Amino acid sequence: MSTTKVIAVFDIGKTNKKILLFDQNLKVVYQHEQKFATTADEDGIECDDIKKIQVWMVDSLKSIITNGDFDVVAVNFSTYGASLAFINQKGELLTPIYNYLKEIDGSIQDVLFTQHGGLNEFCRRTASPALGLMLNSGIQMLWLKKEKAHIWKDVENVLHFPQYLSYVLTGQVLSEPTSIGCHTFMWDFDQMEYHPWISQEGITLPQPVNNDKVLEATIGGHAFKTGVGIHDSSASLVPYLENSKKKFILVSTGTWCISMNPFNAEPLTSEQLSNDCLCFLTPQKQQVKSSRLFMGHFHEKLLLKLNVHFNIDANYFKSVSYQSDLVQMLNKRFGDKQLFFPEGITAFDGGLDKIDLSVFQTFDEAYTRMVMELTKLCIASIKLIIPANDETEILYVSGGFARNPIYLNLLKEHFTDKTVYTSEIDNASALGAALVIAEGLGGFNCNAIALTNN
Repeated sequence: MSTTKVIAVFDIGKTNKKILLFDQNLKVVYQHEQKFATTADEDGIECDDIKKIQVWMVDSLKSIITNGDFDVVAVNFSTYGASLAFINQKGELLTPIYNYLKEIDGSIQDVLFTQHGGLNEFCRRTASPALGLMLNSGIQMLWLKKEKAHIWKDVENVLHFPQYLSYVLTGQVLSEPTSIGCHTFMWDFDQMEYHPWISQEGITLPQPVNNDKVLEATIGGHAFKTGVGIHDSSASLVPYLENSKKKFILVSTGTWCISMNPFNAEPLTSEQLSNDCLCFLTPQKQQVKSSRLFMGHFHEKLLLKLNVHFNIDANYFKSVSYQSDLVQMLNKRFGDKQLFFPEGITAFDGGLDKIDLSVFQTFDEAYTRMVMELTKLCIASIKLIIPANDETEILYVSGGFARNPIYLNLLKEHFTDKTVYTSEIDNASALGAALVIAEGLGGFNCNAIALTNN
């Protein structure tokens, strides 16, 4: 009996670490989830224990290969971004994988702004909002060079997290577009190459290769192909890029609502940057104009307030249907007032106590109005990434709000020029990591992905 040929993907999130096996139709045939206790860096800041993750990754592959139920023909990696690995000449890791929420001296990045056209111009050119902390991963290099010079002097190579995991198996030092092109301050979107500040600082980075590149690796005498890894946000877009027959915008909802438009080639503007927009890169180095909204967080906090006020079961909101008459009545009564954002979005948490729920007679009224206001914010966020010569025909909505009838109906009523589809692709980031290398392997059906539930 022949064994099932599979692509193994390590999908590394901040909370959960997974290994998934995809068969030749790109269906998950095995999945295991692991959680690891965190460790701390030399400054006492919590971070992932990379050594434990490495050991688990290699041991998991050995176990699956030895077991013999699956024939692992390839391995790839999807991880969170804004995280760098610093390696010495011997190939050893010199530092932890620092927590991207680690605070650093703001003057380190201010030097870049001063030398390269000011804050707005630098951020526009790198398509990266100045996020502070270590979230702009390029700043991690400058920070290490300035604050930890005794470590920096031994740095031979710098890799983003997905490429480090690939390096563990292959020993190859590589870079790829999706990790570099995500709020890193490292990529010049005007010239589509590394920003000049990197060479000016004497930093040498590997030239990016496409994400479909595979390398050779061997474990326990078993040879397999290994991908170069991919940033998880860009990975989640891949199933749509490869299977959608029409141009689209993906609205990925959760704690953050991330709207992504791969068909907007306009440069990022200062106005868009100030409204939480940025650009990703696809595996083909194409710009993806993106916007962010803390919609899931807003929903969670407001729902809790509604449940307490109306003494309603925590799951009751799931039964509230879309009622067009109710929406019209609420529009007539309250107009454009932001009842649930009295202090605006940026001061949302501070304004929670100022929300007056006495204006509503029932939970259904209050919840419908709340979703109306959230949807209006979401529509504004989506519009930020729609160019003047918009050619997109579809809105794909994935995540929790894809099951919210009020949100979906309001979205459809506004975007009458587009078809709104709900999508429930499971493990989209891992699937994207499998897809980018599958076609080059042969024998994998990359067109078997069902994008929608409609």
